[in-house]
Amino acid sequence: MMRASRRPMISLKPLLLCACGMLLAACENFGQTPEFLAPAAPGTPTTELVERDVEAPQVFQVTENGLWDGRPSLGGVWVAHPTVGDPERVIVRNPANDKFVVGALFRKETNLPGPDLQVSSDAAAALGLVAGQPQILNVTALRKENVPDPDAAAPASSVPAPLGVDSTPLPAATPAPAETAAPANASPLARPYIQVGTFAVQANANEVADRLIAAGIPARVRSDTANGKPVWGVLAGPANSRAAFDELLTKVKAQGFSDAYAVKG
Repeated sequence: MMRASRRPMISLKPLLLCACGMLLAACENFGQTPEFLAPAAPGTPTTELVERDVEAPQVFQVTENGLWDGRPSLGGVWVAHPTVGDPERVIVRNPANDKFVVGALFRKETNLPGPDLQVSSDAAAALGLVAGQPQILNVTALRKENVPDPDAAAPASSVPAPLGVDSTPLPAATPAPAETAAPANASPLARPYIQVGTFAVQANANEVADRLIAAGIPARVRSDTANGKPVWGVLAGPANSRAAFDELLTKVKAQGFSDAYAVKG
């Protein structure tokens, strides 16, 4: 009777150890961690984005009579117009007294009497409107846009200039005529200024800055860009202490800029 022959069993452990040894040797011979797994080198440029309010007249803008009917309104600060589709965030200005307020824009029912532009009681109080008396108002839509933060420190480039290229830094650009140079920041705060708002029209930014100054709030206008278009930001400050900053922010928000936030300047 013949016995079935047995095949010799081969252990895989030596093969695995050999493969690991070859892989380690390859790593030693051909370099360090693969580039796509390596962490970013220190000083790699990054872009810090901030969200800002920018006027968007292409979305909605009217200049016409607005009316508060004298009755208390629910919902806070808002205006309504029959041509509105989706609700919008807007800035409403009263040219007669230079007052303005930021609020909501809704669609008005077409069967309501009076001017097309309906004003809530809270908006009327902020704008200085008298009940039952139409007043010319300007309403412009606002949009939140992410733009590069001009206050974020840009890391110095470690890439040498190509041969034959002068690497001497260019002189600093001259500020725009409407932009007042900021005083040297001796404040202990990292962000002693307040970003009040960003405007697509320079005259509107100047108007806001003038009004803040008239209210005893130090302010200036700074030129900038958003999506490749020029914009003008209004800064308040600087504050020299946390208590002074909190007081300054309270004053700015009392002027209607509830979304104001701290910046470096």
